[in-house]
Amino acid sequence: METAYDVAVIGAGPAGLMAAGRAGESGAKTVLVEKNTAAGLKLLMTGGTRCNLTNYLEDKKILASHFGLAGRFLISAFSRFGPAETLDFFAALGLRTKTEENNRVFPADDSSRSVLRTLLDYVKKSGVEIKTNAAVADIVLESGRIAGLVLVNGEKITAANYIIATGGQSYPMTGSSGDAYKWLKKMGHKIVATSPALTPIIVSDRLIQELEGLSREETGLNLFQDGKNVASSQGSSIFTATGLSGPAALNLSRFIKPSLRHNRELAVDFFPAWTAEQLDARFLAIFSGSNKTVKNSLASLLPPKLIPVLGKSLRLNLDKPSNSVTKMERRQLAGQLKDWRFRIQGLAGYDKAMITSGGLDLKELDPKTMRSKLIPNLFVAGEVLDIAGPTGGFNLQACWSTGRIAGEAASRLDF
Repeated sequence: METAYDVAVIGAGPAGLMAAGRAGESGAKTVLVEKNTAAGLKLLMTGGTRCNLTNYLEDKKILASHFGLAGRFLISAFSRFGPAETLDFFAALGLRTKTEENNRVFPADDSSRSVLRTLLDYVKKSGVEIKTNAAVADIVLESGRIAGLVLVNGEKITAANYIIATGGQSYPMTGSSGDAYKWLKKMGHKIVATSPALTPIIVSDRLIQELEGLSREETGLNLFQDGKNVASSQGSSIFTATGLSGPAALNLSRFIKPSLRHNRELAVDFFPAWTAEQLDARFLAIFSGSNKTVKNSLASLLPPKLIPVLGKSLRLNLDKPSNSVTKMERRQLAGQLKDWRFRIQGLAGYDKAMITSGGLDLKELDPKTMRSKLIPNLFVAGEVLDIAGPTGGFNLQACWSTGRIAGEAASRLDF
């Protein structure tokens, strides 16, 4: 059995749903194929099932800057379909939203299911045919173009244009197994080495176990490679039995590449708003003239769980009188709390990762259309690209933007 379409979209995640809906809306006969039993399984998990739709930054250059070097590629897509256009799109479909701290936008009912229902309604009203339980077994190439898809059940699908929007490898239980990487390599594309991102950082220091459960609303984290500070992040952190989690750690994880395994350190700054001199002055104030023990004096400034670990790390007697603390000991305390180093062992796996770092090399894609520079009837969108933004709605916005652009471009059959 063989069925012909104008546009065939592989992957019914955020980017794929947006791409298929836009292609159908633009008049193209469109099919959306999904390997799972239902569409949008990963979308249901985003934002802790609340679905952080976007980050409402009006300045497109500032929005793009959060993606590092990939931001230059995304500016064109953001300029045409950015946060404002995304919210207008969902509002026109009847989805109510709300904006919370740090410009994060959520559905008003805090339910990712509402977002998925809205997208599925859009896709169906656009006339798109959705095929679930439709895993792609092979992509057939002829004369430098895609000639068709072969599904596992033997069905063949042909189209004028194809969109790959299968996602990366994060949350593998939702079907994200990195299938697209092998397809793209087969077509001659370069795949930048992939790794889990927005995932907890694992450290090798055993002392970390004694900090398990400690959370800080504001920490500064710095990544050192061979003694050089290569990336920084700031925000809340949570200490686990094996390392650090929380927004600050998750965001920093994007920069911990699998190719750089040696001489990596994580530096934790427990007081990012203070200089070491200001912290030392604070210690001087709480220690001077006090008959309290060091431990009791520190309790006015530090969480209880941190104090014994700090003492052990510095070999400081916490039971001695505070007024006996020397200038050198004060500065050591301040220095440790401003730059506490842990050896990085690696990252938690894809099962804990929100996104995948690495993917299709952006140099091989036209940023104005998401069209491949190697395969003229191929378009690529979403997480399968070498794009990794921070937490806070940035990565979903990249999916909406690239999916929209790809769907619109692929529906123009005059390539």
